[in-house]
Amino acid sequence: MMRPGQSTVKDMSREPADRHDQILAIAADLFARKGVAATTVREIADEVGILSGSLYHHFDSKESMVDEILAPYLNDLREAYKVVRSSSAEPRSKLRDLVAASLQVVEAHPHATEIYQSDVNYLSQFERFGYLTAAAGEVRKAWLEVIGDGVAQGVFRSDLEPRIVYRLMRDAIWLSVRWFRPTPDRPLGRFAEECTSLFLDGLAPG
Repeated sequence: MMRPGQSTVKDMSREPADRHDQILAIAADLFARKGVAATTVREIADEVGILSGSLYHHFDSKESMVDEILAPYLNDLREAYKVVRSSSAEPRSKLRDLVAASLQVVEAHPHATEIYQSDVNYLSQFERFGYLTAAAGEVRKAWLEVIGDGVAQGVFRSDLEPRIVYRLMRDAIWLSVRWFRPTPDRPLGRFAEECTSLFLDGLAPG
């Protein structure tokens, strides 16, 4: 099972150590709040406290900033899913691990998660972001594989469309970045268990 805190990739919302990271952290926050298209280089520069032209000493374009924010997030997500898919656990445990892995990556990359959720269709129009389509395909494949195995083994209901179940679960989990914050009383692992139980068992008492 994936456990919270295993990601080695730096969280863009933490205090940056140098100017490059400072620019990237501020850009990530603006992109997440306003959207990539609506955020200008000048706005980023103003937030950093430098001239717009000075940004180009660190990044050749706004899109290169987006690349640096999204690439580590998607790499972590794919690696986490790879571990879950290679596990020999039974379907219910595997689904729980997939939920936990998703939440762990979301927690490590809150801005990137928001940007991906909000702007993936906009960014996919550009050739340099062609990798987003491939990443989305890998994510979908992981979820459908786990759900499909559960249906085949009679653990999950067969009357529901797996693609709909996947989208409902994925969006609910990824969008939790907007409101859920782990606490000592409700750590990430417990939240993953609650999400899995809600989707598999519903609200009715057992």
